Amino acid sequence: MFDKVLIANRGEIALRIHRACREMGIRTVAVHSEIDANAMHVRLADESVCIGPAPAPQSYLNIPAIVAAAEISGAEAIHPGYGFLSENARFAEIVEEHGITFIGPRSEHIRLMGDKLAARDKAIELGLPIVPGSDGAVSESAEAARVAAELGYPVLLKAAAGGGGRGITLVRDEAELTGAFTRTQQEAEAGFGDGSLYVEKFLERPRHIEIQVAGDVHGNVVHLGERDCSVQRRHQKVVEEAPSPALNEAQRAEIGGRVADAMKKLGYSNVGTVEFLYENGAFYFIEMNTRLQVEHPVTEFVTGIDLVREQIQLASGAPLSFTQDDIKFSGHAIECRVTAENARTFTPSPGKVGTYHAPGGMSVRVDSAVYAGYSVPPSYDSLIAKLVVHGRNRNEAMMRLRRALEEFVVDGIDTTIPLHQALIANQDFANGDYDVKWLERLLESGH
Repeated sequence: MFDKVLIANRGEIALRIHRACREMGIRTVAVHSEIDANAMHVRLADESVCIGPAPAPQSYLNIPAIVAAAEISGAEAIHPGYGFLSENARFAEIVEEHGITFIGPRSEHIRLMGDKLAARDKAIELGLPIVPGSDGAVSESAEAARVAAELGYPVLLKAAAGGGGRGITLVRDEAELTGAFTRTQQEAEAGFGDGSLYVEKFLERPRHIEIQVAGDVHGNVVHLGERDCSVQRRHQKVVEEAPSPALNEAQRAEIGGRVADAMKKLGYSNVGTVEFLYENGAFYFIEMNTRLQVEHPVTEFVTGIDLVREQIQLASGAPLSFTQDDIKFSGHAIECRVTAENARTFTPSPGKVGTYHAPGGMSVRVDSAVYAGYSVPPSYDSLIAKLVVHGRNRNEAMMRLRRALEEFVVDGIDTTIPLHQALIANQDFANGDYDVKWLERLLESGH
């Protein structure tokens, strides 16, 4: 096991990793930008290293500075968290080349699954169902139009190197296609350095369901059930829950087993998430995230397994600490992503936090690095807290979430707490009757 781990991230996920390390008796090294000098993970870590000014390219995306910080501090491993460099295959390679362990999957799997076209082809090879679409990249709008006509409109134009909901354009008819193709290709080139696009059939009202997997270097792979992440705005997840209200035990076991078998064939190790669209009883692979997910706490609640601790152990070469038969699902968990944004306009609201009071009580968890007097910087993602609750069933979890949101106080800045209160009061959500466009339709209706 490692004696010292460098955390190459910030905010609540950096604090989450620090806590897991501390419980394992592992010392931590925090890296931070100049603007994050007073961040909670920096305050609590055993050591800290400033790696540059506020802009992420000069700090949290600065590979030489991060690797140098690891070497100077004597860290044996680097945990990338999520976002930033967590799915950068070259970063993983460089870390390993310097004799430091990367806490995540092998670089070839990061590279493979980071290319949406290659991931799609691999999913087919591994026996996973996919959304109908083009056979590889399309190089010009005329070719995209031919594929779209075969699939039937509407279709999606998707950047092969895209991610995080970016590089996706909905095209409803042939008249829109040429302009949409040019625009999306330019956006992909600017955003990802790769203008490759592919065409995919657009599903009208699917759910977004993802399967959590974990594997070791000894060839063992398990699944830890699903999370329903369908409550989204502009492809960004807002609320996640486990298990999905749309699946029964048989469906859960069937898709989970297929994914675990596929990852075993792939030789995948460490944790990862395979994401699907689900409509009319059918699953369609869309992508794999080769990292820890923002919403991992809901899985931890229903399985009782610490995924970050498991990540660290797996990276050290240890076998999985459980088998598929050991995993028992218990109750229901829901996570709300609380962001520093106006709950109606979604305008970012950085600034100094006044009064801060996190809810507590039985089966309530708040993952946050915010504290009274903390200044939320304008330079990074607006996520400031994850409120996660667990209940014996979905109704109990809903009631607990309602109570916890009433207790949550963050003064001085706008937050999306009022939005979450409105969502859980909505009858459709209470019934579990929603899809990936449900929230956008709700917001457009003014409710």
